[in-house]
Amino acid sequence: MIYMGHRPKADNLLGFYGRTYPRIFREMLPLTMLVIVVFLLAVLAGWAVTLHDPGFAHRLLGPQMMEDIDRRQMWTQSVVAIKPVAASSITTNNLTVAFTTFALGVTAIGTIWMIVLNGLLLGVVGAATWRAGMALALWSFVVPHGVLELPAIFLAGAAGLEIARGLLFPGLLPRRESLAYAGGRASRLVLGTLPLLLIAGTIEGFFSPSDAPAAMKFTLGAVLFTALLAYLFGAGRTPKPKAAPDL
Repeated sequence: MIYMGHRPKADNLLGFYGRTYPRIFREMLPLTMLVIVVFLLAVLAGWAVTLHDPGFAHRLLGPQMMEDIDRRQMWTQSVVAIKPVAASSITTNNLTVAFTTFALGVTAIGTIWMIVLNGLLLGVVGAATWRAGMALALWSFVVPHGVLELPAIFLAGAAGLEIARGLLFPGLLPRRESLAYAGGRASRLVLGTLPLLLIAGTIEGFFSPSDAPAAMKFTLGAVLFTALLAYLFGAGRTPKPKAAPDL
């Protein structure tokens, strides 16, 4: 916005999120699916290793978190007492993770590493809490905000891979032009994750760690995820022209 030299108009912003962004998402869906596959493989690997070697969770998560799990106590309870501060801190952390995942695309392997690391952590935490009989407590905490936070991370990962693609596989274009074109598409893709991360951070700070019934948390997650899919796959489509009537 600074280098544009003029103040962006509200209708341009609405046009971006209403039409342009969903189309960019659909164009780059293969890269997003690749990121999701890598993430799920890392989740499965973390889960399997933790079940085979419980000490792995202690080494990765640290003694404090494992003590909470051993006591069957969610480590998120401290968030409830400092909701505004926690929501701000969580949002800042999520933005840092997303933009780091995106920016590391210039190294190619950096983006993949961030996705693998996050998937591995989720798998280890999932397995450790499952062994402790805390699966419901964990997933009822994760789902309300995770249905927005994780897709945002996946999209940031896809944006990072788009930069790597433009750098490593320029095709018929000069490498500089290929990188500039890929960078523009990737920047627009990661820009669309900002509202998702802001909403997710607010939910994670205020609602996810609350004492609300698990059914309510899962319902909210289902509603938000359905709305997100409807937006990404439905918005911005050009209506098909009506066929001329037969004379």
